[in-house]
Order: sequence, then C-alpha cells, then structure tokens
Amino acid sequence: MTTQTGSKAATGRVSSTGLDTGQPARRRGRRTGGVKTALHGLGLLLVLLMTLFPFLWMVSTSFKTTSQITAKPPLLFFSGTLDHYRSILSEQYNVGGSLVNSVIVATSATLLAVLLGTPAAYALARFDFKRKDDLWFWFISNRFMSAVVIVLPVYLLASKLRLIGNPLLLIAMYLTFSIPIVVWICTDQFRSIPRELDEAAMVDGASPLTIFARVALPLALPGVVVSSILSFIFNWNELLFALFLTRGDGVTAPVRATSFLSGYDVPWGEIMATGTLIVLPVVFFSLLVSRHLVKGLTMGAIK
Repeated sequence: MTTQTGSKAATGRVSSTGLDTGQPARRRGRRTGGVKTALHGLGLLLVLLMTLFPFLWMVSTSFKTTSQITAKPPLLFFSGTLDHYRSILSEQYNVGGSLVNSVIVATSATLLAVLLGTPAAYALARFDFKRKDDLWFWFISNRFMSAVVIVLPVYLLASKLRLIGNPLLLIAMYLTFSIPIVVWICTDQFRSIPRELDEAAMVDGASPLTIFARVALPLALPGVVVSSILSFIFNWNELLFALFLTRGDGVTAPVRATSFLSGYDVPWGEIMATGTLIVLPVVFFSLLVSRHLVKGLTMGAIK
C-alpha cells in the first residue's frame, strides 16, 4: 500500500478517496501551452501582415487604373492593367535607364567595398599593430556622420572640378559608407574563426595572403554575404548624394521616382509601379543569398 501511494505521489496528487488528480492538471497545462502557442502564432502573423502590407499595397496599386486607385472605399478585387508600367518605361519617364544606372552604381560600389573592406577586416581581426583601435574607430565613425553634413561641400568641390554627373564620383561617395559596413561585420566574422587554422596553414608554408584567400575568407563567407546585402541595399536606396551629384539621363532610380511629384498632379500609378521596380531587385538579391543571411548575422556572436 505504501509503494502504491508513493508511486501515485510521484506522478500526481492523491485525493482523500485515493484517486489520482494529476491527470486533469496535466491536461490543463497542455491547454495553457496550446493557448500560448496560438497567441504567439497570431502575434507573429500580425507582425508579418503589418510588415508586408505596405509592399502588397504598393504592388496592387501599380496594377490598378487611375479610377480604381482613387475609388472609395479602396478596391481589394479589381481587373489589373499594365498601363503604368508601359508609361514609366517609355521615353517620357525613362525609368528603365535609371534602373540600369542604379544597377551599375550600386553593384560597382558593393563589389569595391567588399574587395577593399574584407582585407582590412582580416587585418584588424588577426594582426596587432600601432593605433589599431584608432583605425577601427575611424572605420566605424564614418557611419556616424550624416550625409547632410558633407553633401554640400562635396557638391561645391565636384562643381569646381566639373564632376557633376560622373558616375565614378557617386560610386566613390557610396564607398564612404559601404566600406565601414563591410569592415564592421567581417571583422567579427574573422575573429570567430579559430587562430589554430591560420597556424596550421603557416606550418604548411602558406603565406598570409594565401591564408586569407583560402582559409579565412571561405569560412567568413556568410558575413561577407550579409555585408554585401546591406551595402547593396544602402547603395540602391540612397537618394541625397544621387540627387545632388547626378544629372539628366544619368540619374538613379530613387531620383527618378522623385521627378513624378508636382504641384498639380500626382500620378500614383506611375509612382507605385516605379517603387515596385525599385524594390524587386533587392528582394530578389536577398532571397538569392538567404541561406547565408541568418548564419552570417549570428556567426560573429558565437565563439
């Protein structure tokens, strides 16, 4: 009798009638856990809808006619049209040419930032030298400065040198905030790689450049990918420098999007279609390298 009572006490409470009351408690616990899981899923769904709603609204509006866009209440179901896309790709707006300019400038600046930033990040992570901390702070401090502070002096200097409209100048300005992003992220990535791998490669006769290219860089690839994505997004969406330093057919897509605004009429269909074309390359690029994204964001924090 003692053994039976002790067994019941281990699995649940025993009432005065000798019946086990632990089973209802366990069922209540499962119901509570199910409710918490459902509420957690509902909260995530609401956050997802809030995040995606502006993008979905922009895309849907780009396929509406002008009368459908201004309809009250807003239309959720409608017959789509491609007129706005035909309009912005025509010679009148030349959004296609601006998208090509953005691709050239953003891609070039991103590739140069990775090419110049990853060796600097490796040196900061692996070597000890004089004023190393000051150099690290200088890289990071470039992100502290607002573009508004320097765009006017840059514009005046570029005007004197007749460089307004030169895409090379815009690429150079984009490097001022792209390289710090690459250095910041990739330095932590290189620090997370065990030094024993470098030492083993040195024993085999590898030079520092070979160790960087064949040992450290492949292991730090997730961080390089993440820094590339962030650099590309900043370069692609940048407006202020492009607004001051580009002219005519050389403007980028964000600058072209601002040209639709006027004091008399706002062509919402063309604006939404242009916004959709601007967003799609970033979404496609992010999905293309998404398998490296989470790993790259978390790898540097794990030692």
